[in-house]
Amino acid sequence: MMGSGGVGGYFGARMASGGSDVTFIARGQHLSAIQSHGLRIDSRDMGDITIYPAKATKNPAEVGIVDCVIVAVKLWDTEATGEAILPMLGPETAVLSLQNGVEGDDVLASIVGQQRIISGVAFIASSISQPGVIKHIGTMQRIVIGESDGISSPRIEALHKALIKGRVVSEISNDVERTIWEKFVFLIGLSATTTLMRRTLGPIRQDKESRQLLLEVMKETVAVGRARGVALSENFAEDRLKFADGLPVDMTSSMHHDLEAGKPLELPWLSGAVARFGLEVGIPTPANNRVCSQLQQQISGTR
Repeated sequence: MMGSGGVGGYFGARMASGGSDVTFIARGQHLSAIQSHGLRIDSRDMGDITIYPAKATKNPAEVGIVDCVIVAVKLWDTEATGEAILPMLGPETAVLSLQNGVEGDDVLASIVGQQRIISGVAFIASSISQPGVIKHIGTMQRIVIGESDGISSPRIEALHKALIKGRVVSEISNDVERTIWEKFVFLIGLSATTTLMRRTLGPIRQDKESRQLLLEVMKETVAVGRARGVALSENFAEDRLKFADGLPVDMTSSMHHDLEAGKPLELPWLSGAVARFGLEVGIPTPANNRVCSQLQQQISGTR
């Protein structure tokens, strides 16, 4: 598990609890805590688990050849991560990115080879609450995977079974690009509004102006995706707004967590990507441009 934070730590722990041989790549105090006390998942709805002892290191070269590398690092770290995982790749090793955005696969493929890439997307609200502990909010904990050509394969089936054994909701898709963009639409709305407003989802969806911004940034993302040939329905943004109404009031985004922690933001690959893509396909993106402009000062973090 290359990156063991809210996404990688959660799903890696679930897979380990189901019997998979998982090595966690982490760093700093989080790594020290995992090595000393194991990795704990606090999930009020799905049940708590602790993986102890947990196999963890900061150096991928120590791990050896693996069946699958799951990449769950921040988007600004994708290229360096692609280089770092090379010692773990054998002839049959697959690489799955569960990163935010829609560009991770292309960056990784340019380094490890397109033939290794399994496309996928994770749906979860989770974060590191303290070193060695992942906090999971709500019941959503789902992974969708698939080959780029839409045809299933033995490696897809094996990974799917490993996820299921860990009690992860896992699906195999024959159009995984559309699923990635479906998440991207909602992620843009959630990350833009929670980070810009410094609030969780509950207050945002109740306020008229912030609710409208939530809808507008998602509508622009849908328009851009459709212009790029992704099979999104015209009213998909409105559908995601209804979906947001059923989520926990304390749900927030990883970008909001990063802002509060003074870390760099994934903004260039989220609302920034929507703005970039919009220019390429001739779709105006004023709402996402506004988000980028107002968060520009925080992109590099405040540490």
